[in-house]
Parts: sequence; structure tokens; C-alpha cells
Amino acid sequence: MNDSPGWASPGSAPSDGQETGIPRPSSPVDGAGPAGQWSPAQPPPGQWSPPSAPGSGPGAPPPAPGWGGMQQGPGWGRAPLAAKPGVIPLRPLGVGEILDGAVSTMRTHWRTVLGISLTVSVIAETVLILVQRYLLPEQKPVDPNATGAEALRQASESAQSQLVNSAPGTLIAMFATLITTSLLTVVVSRSVLGRGVTLSEAWSEARPRLLPLLGLTLLLSLMSAAIMAVGLLPGLALGDGAGGLALTFLGFFAACAVALWLMIRFMLAAPALMLERQPVLTAMRRSAKLVKGSWWRTFGILALTYLLVIILTLIIAIPFGIIALSLDSDGLSGFLNGTTPNFGWPFLIVTGIGEVIVSTLAYPFTAGVMALLYVDQRIRREALDLDLARAAGVPGYETHRS
Repeated sequence: MNDSPGWASPGSAPSDGQETGIPRPSSPVDGAGPAGQWSPAQPPPGQWSPPSAPGSGPGAPPPAPGWGGMQQGPGWGRAPLAAKPGVIPLRPLGVGEILDGAVSTMRTHWRTVLGISLTVSVIAETVLILVQRYLLPEQKPVDPNATGAEALRQASESAQSQLVNSAPGTLIAMFATLITTSLLTVVVSRSVLGRGVTLSEAWSEARPRLLPLLGLTLLLSLMSAAIMAVGLLPGLALGDGAGGLALTFLGFFAACAVALWLMIRFMLAAPALMLERQPVLTAMRRSAKLVKGSWWRTFGILALTYLLVIILTLIIAIPFGIIALSLDSDGLSGFLNGTTPNFGWPFLIVTGIGEVIVSTLAYPFTAGVMALLYVDQRIRREALDLDLARAAGVPGYETHRS
């Protein structure tokens, strides 16, 4: 996607010889980011003007003065339709419109979207299966009849073993999410303007931002780990007594609350980093500015998004899990006997196929919601819809140059 006012996606610019009719962006309203990136004539924050009058469709000139272009005088006034050059109307979005925009992006650009998510999901799941089969240690068995110190020792060893076994999957999922987020954010940014993008174009635009996005991901992960450590250490230092146990639980819940608050606050940092070409710390400040005053709304939309992903995961994973257990007699016998199952290739392959299907659908959906949340907050606070309308070539919003 070419640079356009207030909507700088990484990669090509008019100087590259592509879409030279679209003006270059200028700096954001909060002054963040390199000079020469956003329109010098930014409208006042918090305002927006739909680009069409009632009954004239999205191609008409801007409406006459008056809030939202409402018709004044006797009779029922009707708000005009906002321009919709792509998957969303260019105005503040409702929750359903954000979710629908993410799905519409998947449906409209399905070749690119599914090509990205399917490729990354297959590679990630293949690596994970090989790691699980050949590199991870076997799960430590736990004797249900053990008591006292022996039971505590076995529980501790089992927890450590589970932590070690889950670490590779967490790292692989993090890198897969990073790659798909970078690529799919480019796709969403173009789909808002009604433009398509090929896989090679998305990769060429996203590639320069992969290292900064990795740095952002690692920084947020380390921040969460540090918060959890600070919350848990006082209780763990007191030992296994009642006071230590109570303080550990209290610290755990307090740390979770702080980490959740910070993660929502910085949730829009990745889209800001990708679409504004911001450095890591500036992208985090941009996210905090955009989320300020809308924390609960952002939290609610993301909670609903992940709830839908969980439901999708259960719908797909449960049937594949049943099939996998029925094909793997060793794993099924261990599962039924209450011992540690020894899952073989049939189980790993079948469950891996289910995970690939889930990831192929979940990655673009969550990435689309994140990007559209960012667009919505900038429309609400910085009138980004005006710049997007100009970039999309909506009549009445052309940039006039002397």
C-alpha cells in the first residue's frame, strides 16, 4: 500500500513510482514519529465528517454544515451514509462493525489472507510436532497414592516438566503470531481503502518492520514476566505456610490485574508500529494515547474476540481430539488408565491438523480486529476518516495543491 495522508503503511511510497496520485503522509497529531508522515492540515481531534449526503451514496461531496450532516428543519432528519471504499465505513465503528470488518477482510482477500495464515500455521505446527516428538523430555509421572513430602516433590517435578514442555510451543506460537500480525496488518490497511495486496507485496512491506515488532513483542513479554515475578516472590519467600500461600495467591491476582491493564494499554502498539513506522517506545506511547479513556471498551472488544476464538477452537479441536485418541491405542489406554499417555504419531498428526485449521482461521481474525481497533480509535480521536477518504479517492476529499 502506498503512503497516504494519516495512513502510512510500511513499504512503497509515491516516489517508488506506484500510485503517484496519492499524497504522502505527514506527522501524527501528537507529534510522534518522523517528520513528513501525516497531512499538514490535520482536522481537530475528535471530529469526523461523513463524505456523503442522504441518498447520494458514498461518492457525493461532503455534507453541508451541521452535526453529522443531519438535515435541519421540520420532519425526520436522517444521518448520511459514510463512505465505504473497503471493508468498513469511514466513521467511528461499532463492535459488530469491527468484527464484521475482520471477517470481511478474510472473505474479500481470502487468497492472500489464507495463504499467509495457512503457510505460517503449517510451518509452525510441523516444527512443534517434531520438537514434541524428539526433543522434549517425557512427562514426569505422579503417583496418586503419594502423601506428604513425596507428594509435594512429585507435584513440583510435574509442574517443572510441564513448564519445560510448554516453553517451545509458546515461543513457536509467539513467532507465528508475530509474522502473521505483520503481514495481515498490511492486508487490513489496504482492505480499508478497498485495495487488494498479493502475498509478495505484503511480505515486501512488512519485512522492514519485523525486527521492531519482535522487539516490541519481547519487551511486552519481559514486562509481564517481571510483573508476575514481583507479585509472586514475596509469598514464595515466606515458604509453604498458610501466610506464604495466602500472600502468593494475593500477589498472583494483583500481578495479573496489573499485567492485564498494561497489555490492554499497549495493545495498539503493534498496528502503530506497522502503519506509522514508529520505533518501539514511540509506538507504545501512541497506543497508550489512543487507548486512554477507552480502556474498558478496548478490553471488552478484545475479550469478545478471544471468546469467539475459544469457541472456534473447541468446535474444531474436540472432534479432532476424539479422532486422534481413537487412532492412537497407546495414548488412549494411558488416558483411560489414569497414567501418563504415551502419544504417538497418529495422535500428533491428527491434532496437528486440527491446530492448523484453528490457527489458519484465528490468526487473520485477531489481527484484523487489532488493526481495525487502531483505525477506529484514530477516527474517533484524530479524524483519520478524512485522510482515508482522500487516500481512497472518494470524490469531494481530493487534496488540492496550488
